[in-house]
Amino acid sequence: SPEEAATFAAEIGRPVALKILSQDISHKTDVGGVRLDLRTPQAVEEAARLMLETVSRRRPDARIEGFTVQEMIHRPQAEELIVGISNDSTFGPVILFGEGGTAVEVIADRAVALPPLNRLLAREMIDRTRVAKRLAGYRDRPAADMEGIEATLVKISDLLADIPEITELDINPLLADSTGVIALDARIVAKPADGIGTRRFAIRPYPTRLVDTISLTDGQVLDLRPIRPEDEPGLVDMVRRSDPQDVRMRFLGSVKDFPHLMAARLSQIDYHREMALVAVNALQEIVGVVRIIADPDNDAAEYAIMVRSDQKGKGLGYGMMVKILDYARSQGLKRIFGDVLRENQPMLRVAEDVGFTVRAGSDDPTLVRVDLTL
Repeated sequence: SPEEAATFAAEIGRPVALKILSQDISHKTDVGGVRLDLRTPQAVEEAARLMLETVSRRRPDARIEGFTVQEMIHRPQAEELIVGISNDSTFGPVILFGEGGTAVEVIADRAVALPPLNRLLAREMIDRTRVAKRLAGYRDRPAADMEGIEATLVKISDLLADIPEITELDINPLLADSTGVIALDARIVAKPADGIGTRRFAIRPYPTRLVDTISLTDGQVLDLRPIRPEDEPGLVDMVRRSDPQDVRMRFLGSVKDFPHLMAARLSQIDYHREMALVAVNALQEIVGVVRIIADPDNDAAEYAIMVRSDQKGKGLGYGMMVKILDYARSQGLKRIFGDVLRENQPMLRVAEDVGFTVRAGSDDPTLVRVDLTL
């Protein structure tokens, strides 16, 4: 009630924001349901009474449950952002980010992404918006806490996985400045869930169950794990530090450089139909990669493998092939195949050692096809 709102304001003891509370009203400002910087209990009570009259006149159909009273947040240099969740009939849950505030629909500055998100994907999402330039700082305004914004997006992604009942969410505004981020208003729609949260995702979450180790003949024990988007620089470094002849064997032709788009494509994969395992040494350097890409029917998959030149001859290639074939069997794949340069005898020996058959491939006489029935 207006009287209770005044009492709560007195307990807070600082300027407050007063907002109408109604499940039927999503945009409170549009119906006069928000008053800011109220400094006395009397001002809160008067504003609440007037707000009831105004909202009832503008939205006579709305069910009014009362008011919320919140301490007023003063962030004069903060940017107003919006973070949201919606549900697409084809892709499932979708995360939205952009410039927020009362003019969010007019400004129409937003980017969308599919969960799950990590820090790298969250940052790329932010960078696709116009407001990102202001978040980087300008004139006398310092840069906003980008790590805090990234963390917020990742936590929203985690929320979708942890609480499948959430179908919609809007945080608007989310204030962001150099001191951090804070949500001033939020709306959540929940419905009964029909399974675990990640089952709704169009992109399969990171498969932590595949994290393992692999031992080499020289005594090294390497971490072996699924690739992540942030592995892009590590892939570039591995190719750069490999012999050009080994790079040619992997890519079936000369590669003068390893462009960003190619590295991004190889490190940002859909775990549902692809898998790439990276071998990482004690210095956190990627020294080997093996991958498979399945056809749409999940019947057959093409493989590719590369070992950094200074790590060849230590059993790493063989070990990674065994691991990726075990994974392929667990996914119900029936056949693994690949095209190998005829002169790449080390790769052909590894293929034969794990059970592949070697036969003539395409019309290109420099290639042979290796096949394995699982």
